[in-house]
Amino acid sequence: MKKINLAITGCMGRMGQQLIKSAKSDKRFKIVSLTENRIINKKINGIKLSLNTIESFKKANLIIDFTAPKCTFEILKISSKLKKKVVIGTTGFSKKEESLIKKYSRKISILKAGNMSLGINLLMYLTEIASKSLGDKFLSKVFEVHHKHKKDHPSGTALMLGRGIAIGKKKEFYKLIGKKYLNKKAFPYGKKINFNSLRKGEVVGEHEVAFSSGKEIITLNHEAFDRALYSEGALTAAVWLNKKKPGLYSMRDVLNFS
Repeated sequence: MKKINLAITGCMGRMGQQLIKSAKSDKRFKIVSLTENRIINKKINGIKLSLNTIESFKKANLIIDFTAPKCTFEILKISSKLKKKVVIGTTGFSKKEESLIKKYSRKISILKAGNMSLGINLLMYLTEIASKSLGDKFLSKVFEVHHKHKKDHPSGTALMLGRGIAIGKKKEFYKLIGKKYLNKKAFPYGKKINFNSLRKGEVVGEHEVAFSSGKEIITLNHEAFDRALYSEGALTAAVWLNKKKPGLYSMRDVLNFS
């Protein structure tokens, strides 16, 4: 099998470092480019770190991006010119930015996921089923915990799960977004989806979706212990995307959930 030439953006970040570690031990990949959004005079695995430029991505077949929205759009602009495939693990996009990503996917193959974990994507699938089955008599809320360094809240995964609730109800997600709490010990259910984000220590990730009728509560949850599950999921997504035509895909497509 011919190796996939891989570029990793945000290579000095937590996920960037984990991706390098996972890709090094995966025979399906050859790392050809490592980039950051600032000049760093350093080499990793003999590769000199560079900025996000056309030259940086020329040798790559595919780019994996876990950065920030502004940086992601720099990469998409370049990728569109070079016809490079992109796996996006970045979170925190606005509704307008989500639409712009969709426009880029008309020219290049993009796989975007708020979470690359098999377990989380299964949780979203189960959330859709629960939401559809329980109907409007049940109110819902989403709770998540991440490490103290995480800047965006709710997390991309929490929003992804909220979208699962909306899909189950066949309603517009952005119209169902309720209140967004940060570091609250308790928070209410609502007719709209309320979110609570807790930031503490070095927690990799915990997510819970809860439904309540007032007479009973149903919870679905997932806890991650090792960041490698995200990087390994991203690499699995990359292998899958490498064979695909332009379009916007998700982990749901990779895992073949109906």
